[in-house]
Amino acid sequence: MRYLILSDIHANLQALDAVLAAAPSPEWDHVVVLGDLVGYGADPNGVIDRLKELLPLAIIRGNHDKAACGLDDGSSFNNVARMAAAWTSETLTPGNRDYLRSLPAGPMSIDHLLEICHGAPYDEDHYIFNGDDAVRGLEAARRPLCLFGHTHLPVAFERDRAKLGGFAPEEDTELELRAGATYLVNPGSVGQPRDGDPRAAFAILDVDARVLTLRRVEYAVGAAQRRILEAGLPTSLANRLAIGR
Repeated sequence: MRYLILSDIHANLQALDAVLAAAPSPEWDHVVVLGDLVGYGADPNGVIDRLKELLPLAIIRGNHDKAACGLDDGSSFNNVARMAAAWTSETLTPGNRDYLRSLPAGPMSIDHLLEICHGAPYDEDHYIFNGDDAVRGLEAARRPLCLFGHTHLPVAFERDRAKLGGFAPEEDTELELRAGATYLVNPGSVGQPRDGDPRAAFAILDVDARVLTLRRVEYAVGAAQRRILEAGLPTSLANRLAIGR
């Protein structure tokens, strides 16, 4: 069984379509989404409609999804994020707003190997940035591999017995999931990377082989920027796409 792992798409249809072109369906059996379908970008309805077509095996909500559909007031957001959430809420079709409202919270166990969450397995809105966060997350996880998003930063933590290791992948990376070890991995953001690499990030998990492949793909950043500017969203949301910050 192979899963295409998508996280933090953030209404960037150009990035999502580039990922789907780089990883056509013969390379995976099911899609798994770690939340934040919308927010920041200019194509919330396009992204949701595309994901509906893919019939995800598992999909959970992110904090921007909650804000866009009225489940959260966005009071913790900065001004730019709050403006984008308000625009998204006004732009969503009624059907897509209901779709976001129907998304479950993480964590969610998928099979014997995989669990997913948006922020952390102990709190869907918490950020995992460092080793201390990772230790707490690994202790809360219910499966050998827990995939998370939220930070937009690709990173992998591995704990074998009492030893914790971690690394930030810079290029396409294959991570072999060793028996007896536990893993907490962020595949990075499809639609708004923040690690200095503007390419869309995603992953493919081969459950039977116990291999997680972290990948990047270039996409039409300029087209995504134009969509943001044409929508009247803050210019900073367009500018950051070119630098991956």
